Amino acid sequence: MATTKRKRATTRADNQASSEDLLKYYRDMLLIRRFEEKAGQLYGMGLIGGFCHLYIGQEAVVVGMQAATSGDDGVITSYRDHGHMLACGMDSAGVMAELTGREGGYSHGKGGSMHMFSKEKNFYGGHGIVGGQVPLGTGIAFNYKYRGEDKVCLTYLGDGAVNQGQVYESFNMAALWKLPVVYCIENNQYAMGTSTQRHSASPDLYQRGEAYGIPGEQVDGMDVLAVKEAGERAIKHCREGNGPFILELKTYRYRGHSMSDPAKYRTKDELDKMRKEHDPIDMVKKLLIDGNILDEDGLKDIDKEVKAEIAKAAEFAQNSPEPDRSELFTDILIEV
Repeated sequence: MATTKRKRATTRADNQASSEDLLKYYRDMLLIRRFEEKAGQLYGMGLIGGFCHLYIGQEAVVVGMQAATSGDDGVITSYRDHGHMLACGMDSAGVMAELTGREGGYSHGKGGSMHMFSKEKNFYGGHGIVGGQVPLGTGIAFNYKYRGEDKVCLTYLGDGAVNQGQVYESFNMAALWKLPVVYCIENNQYAMGTSTQRHSASPDLYQRGEAYGIPGEQVDGMDVLAVKEAGERAIKHCREGNGPFILELKTYRYRGHSMSDPAKYRTKDELDKMRKEHDPIDMVKKLLIDGNILDEDGLKDIDKEVKAEIAKAAEFAQNSPEPDRSELFTDILIEV
């Protein structure tokens, strides 16, 4: 099988995004950020237990990729998953209620941050095992092909997970059977707390599928328009029956790996530079202002609307009851 090589595509090409699209991307990314900020607050108040991995800084990845899908395509990811849920259209109140372990959550308060699903939105979960979602996403793509469905599975993984053996077993099967799966490597450059320069012998992660003939592309994951363009190319490749595709999305998280991580492995100057020069929300904000689509007051109005939605979601979560003890064993086993 011949390998299709791709050069790095670190910035977007000329993109003629409509005013409506830019406004949608801006609001969707802002919704994710305000949600995550509130989740961090609730965690600090002791209302969210267990692990909590925030997505702040990486919003352009899921918003851009979701904009490139048909709406019927599947999504599966790891434990940094709240942004993916919201980008898929899952209700913020249901997601927040699940984080707080309440009955009104998507898994009725029994799944928490890492284990909530929405069949209606084609979201097949966050998964706590590092790299464990990659064989599952490959299986979902196999299901699509087996049933003759015109769908693609977006399978997200991180730069740390890409070194797992099961990832390469999945690459092999996906290439062998030409499965419609886009492997979206969210390279936030630090895995848990180790930089890619220190944990990866081959830092260009989009090339990891070359041994299997899987084409890949690297894209600026802080630029929602660049992500959408690259996502459209990758999804088109898969939908046309050409097999899997690897997208490496160079992004950056502003918080630690989880709420318990002080992130002392990077400098304050590095973090400040990313915030000031590459923030995904600020980039779209500038496009909106420069294009005379919206002024500062209009942007503030959107922020007020988003904050009100998140406040309502947090209120719903805190007022929703905890699961009844009788529910302990429901949705655990299925009789066949």
